[in-house]
Amino acid sequence: MSIDRAGLPFIVGAVLPGAALVLFGQAWGALGFGVLGAFFVFFFRDPTRHPPDGDGLVLAPADGRVVVAGAVVVPDAPDGSWLQISIFLSPIDVHVNRAPIGGRIIHVERRPGRHLAAYRQTAGAENARIEVGFDIEGDTVVCRQIVGVLARRLVCRVAPGDEVRAGDRFGIMKFGSRIDLFIPRHAELLVEPGQRVRGGETLVARLETRAAHHPAEER
Repeated sequence: MSIDRAGLPFIVGAVLPGAALVLFGQAWGALGFGVLGAFFVFFFRDPTRHPPDGDGLVLAPADGRVVVAGAVVVPDAPDGSWLQISIFLSPIDVHVNRAPIGGRIIHVERRPGRHLAAYRQTAGAENARIEVGFDIEGDTVVCRQIVGVLARRLVCRVAPGDEVRAGDRFGIMKFGSRIDLFIPRHAELLVEPGQRVRGGETLVARLETRAAHHPAEER
């Protein structure tokens, strides 16, 4: 298991003072820095995931607990007709984010905002966030990285025009946070509130094939 590079400054910032204290014979004083460094290693862990194969699969973009699965509950959803899946990440969850579908990045938008508790429904509209749009064969899936009370920085490593595969890493959210996923209404939901999911592996929805919801185009 590897460590996401976003965690290196935190880990080094904890290890170096601890090492200095050990060199000066203050081993007990270094203990706290050692514990802090171990937490950062744990938090920024980046385990290998094995995305399932198949057409029209929508994967969980993050580890955590599903808090919304169904009709849109945020007042500022993207333009269009959507279903919403929201995942709350606690500080002990893996915070690396993964592409829910394979395809092309069509937009990346950063929006400033507040730092409300990520599990609150209003957090999806009021908190700072980064919105990423994914396109596959004419279907669009929108993923929002949303800060929480502890999260102060969102990292997004894709740009418009990039091609990704389902399950590819595209960013990380530092400390407790939430991710909102907006999928077309013709999709079949496969999760429900309260369910635990694993980023890049758990199926959260299934998109109909383009032929199924645009039959005239195939004739």
